[in-house]
Amino acid sequence: MSDTGFTAIILAGQRPGSDPLASHFGQPFKALIDVAGQPMLAWVGASLAAGKDVRRIVILAQDSAALLDHPRTRWLRDEAHVIACDCGDSIVEAITATLRAMPGGYPFLLTTADNVLLDEAMIEQFVARARGADLAVALVGKGTLEAAYPGNRRTWLRFRGGAYSGANLFWLGTPAALDALAVWQRIEQQRKKARAVLGAFGPGLALMIAARLLTLDQAIERAGRRIGVKARAVVLPYAEACIDVDKPSDHEMAEAILRSRAERL
Repeated sequence: MSDTGFTAIILAGQRPGSDPLASHFGQPFKALIDVAGQPMLAWVGASLAAGKDVRRIVILAQDSAALLDHPRTRWLRDEAHVIACDCGDSIVEAITATLRAMPGGYPFLLTTADNVLLDEAMIEQFVARARGADLAVALVGKGTLEAAYPGNRRTWLRFRGGAYSGANLFWLGTPAALDALAVWQRIEQQRKKARAVLGAFGPGLALMIAARLLTLDQAIERAGRRIGVKARAVVLPYAEACIDVDKPSDHEMAEAILRSRAERL
């Protein structure tokens, strides 16, 4: 096994109550919604399983056994380097518990089961550019997405020099990432989230970001410094990296992209 190996975590659970997209497709678990002939979890699992530097894959969900009892996901259960773990409803608690239970697993790559367009090129570029950071986050520039898929609507994070959408890929490179998770957990537990964010990062940084006085790199670097970690933003050149499946229109788009990829093989 290469010494550049890492552990991949797939967040495959869902928030308490029924998931709107799962309900739309008559499926009890969002991760098992069919997209172009495969459950979402199967697409993400296959992309990670093909990675040459992936030491192991950890699947986190409230009922991981049920997710791997599907005819098209059972192969994950039979893979020696795949671990399925049950977790509660708190995402950050589940991630933190996994990192603490696997101290030899660093670095970790974190993604979600609805990130069905994830492919080898995205993984390789993100990992190569995230290495050396305690914490890294992948994003896609607005221009990249609009050039490939005009009119597609995303949530944009705006900074001086550009707007970006998250790509559901995160790098937890060292145990220092636990400090960032602890901040996330404190924010998650607060009823007034905005006040909690201000308390964690300070009003000065928040105001500079709101006023677009900082570039993306400057904002991420300063936020990381504030909580004592080396943080990095990785802007990927792949429009599909920020298209996850959260609503029916995303599902339709992801199906079309996956079928187009299959036709090119």
